[in-house]
Amino acid sequence: MNGEVALTKDEAWEFANRWVAAWNAHDLELIMEHYEDGVELTSPVAARLLGSADGKVIGKADLRAYFQRGLQAFSELKFGLEDVLWGLNSIVLLYANQRGTRTAEFMELSPNGKAARIVANYSG
Repeated sequence: MNGEVALTKDEAWEFANRWVAAWNAHDLELIMEHYEDGVELTSPVAARLLGSADGKVIGKADLRAYFQRGLQAFSELKFGLEDVLWGLNSIVLLYANQRGTRTAEFMELSPNGKAARIVANYSG
């Protein structure tokens, strides 16, 4: 990522493809490389898995623990990237999982190209 005002199409797709590959490999270390230390994730799945009303996971250590729990709970997890939208230091990844549930994740990126804030939205 260039850390400037807007991402290019190629930068956005490169990030998305690396992110999906890390998840599909179930490689927690590779997955975590995409996130800032002070990351904040908001997700209905987090709300359900963690039993928290706001669905927020704050900080890289807690995010790692949440993702590890998710990978254990969904051992068949697989993402198929459908589209990538990009804006001013943000991207939206649209993908479907192994069950066909579609997800759109809005990611606000830091100047060094890592996700600092994520909001996940699901189709079902």
